[in-house]
Amino acid sequence: MKPLISIQPSEFDSSDEEPVEDEQTPIQISWLPLSQVNCSQFLGLCALPGCKFKDVRRNIQKDTELKSYGIQDIFVFCTRGELSKYRVPNLLDSYQQCGIIAHHHPIPDGEAPDIASCWEIMEELAVCLRDNRKTLIHCYGGLGRSCLVAACLLLYLSDMVSPQQAIDTLRDVRGSGAIQTITQYNYLHEFRDKLDAYLSSRDSLSRSVSR
Repeated sequence: MKPLISIQPSEFDSSDEEPVEDEQTPIQISWLPLSQVNCSQFLGLCALPGCKFKDVRRNIQKDTELKSYGIQDIFVFCTRGELSKYRVPNLLDSYQQCGIIAHHHPIPDGEAPDIASCWEIMEELAVCLRDNRKTLIHCYGGLGRSCLVAACLLLYLSDMVSPQQAIDTLRDVRGSGAIQTITQYNYLHEFRDKLDAYLSSRDSLSRSVSR
């Protein structure tokens, strides 16, 4: 099947782009306002705390002091392999030790979650927002997978937001590198149809089992 759009791959940045941060600077969190989807909350997005890879040398102790920002829940989209590669293999435990609830939903770098996993993420995020819990999401660079999930959340919470509006909003917040691959771009444009089909199939299965 042809992609929904005809775009040269060079128009998308590599998801391996280095976060421009070091251990001397506080972790940079971008706050996405959710007012356009009738929610008073903000969703935080950032690069991988404590990352040590190539020229990036962040300090895990300093970065995991996120409780001081009032953060209560963190969604992590890096795989276990990535956490080891970037030398933060115990990051999820570090969050828990800081009193922060860690939600681990690994998504391969540059890819998108299957629709069942994405629905689960949306539901968990919606509960955090409903309960007024200050929430942060991150992958490696905080540009690809994190922005994809945040854009899906905008589409999930309001039918009034178009896929392109969601992309533009994330690029306003995180910069032009947000939503990094054609796979992620197309996923957003197909998200609502795929979610509707998935939820319909779940409902049909539930009805057949209950008979």
